[in-house]
Amino acid sequence: MIFELIKKRRSVFPVQYNERPIAKEAIEKLLEAASWAPNHKKTEPWRFKVLTGESKARLGTFLANKYQEVESKPKQIKIKKLTENPKRAGAIIAICMQRDPNESLPEWEEIAATAMAVQNMWLAATELGIGSYWSSPGLIKYMDEFFDLNEGEKCLGFFYLGYSDDELNEGTRQPITEKVVWLD
Repeated sequence: MIFELIKKRRSVFPVQYNERPIAKEAIEKLLEAASWAPNHKKTEPWRFKVLTGESKARLGTFLANKYQEVESKPKQIKIKKLTENPKRAGAIIAICMQRDPNESLPEWEEIAATAMAVQNMWLAATELGIGSYWSSPGLIKYMDEFFDLNEGEKCLGFFYLGYSDDELNEGTRQPITEKVVWLD
């Protein structure tokens, strides 16, 4: 069963979402799945900020304004996308990582653990029939201006959630034999 779920997981983008709301209980299930990700030294570095309701529109406005502030030649289509995509989502989970204050392990391990937490959420969302997509815009480096982040905490992206009426394509991958070397 898990192998089929892994193969079924897809990126479902905000433009594909319908108006169906996502129940808080469903989001809580995703967050619970995230909490079971493997992590070295039990640092549990993942942190999440859940945006629903008007906070999604505020995020879109912030992103569009910040883009216009930092981009020398802002494109109207990008401004529109930054403004509209958050509003299309049923919910957005900001993916953050809290660095171990003791730096008892390399930062990449905490980033990897956070990514595994997101994969757990993605698989759980797939099982629940919720479309999802991890976006890491260049503007992510400015999220400390939008969120109240703790010292050592950084935002790694946004996990967009929404129901979709679209038929999802079958995934394809190159054969694993092209990517593996066996050593005896």
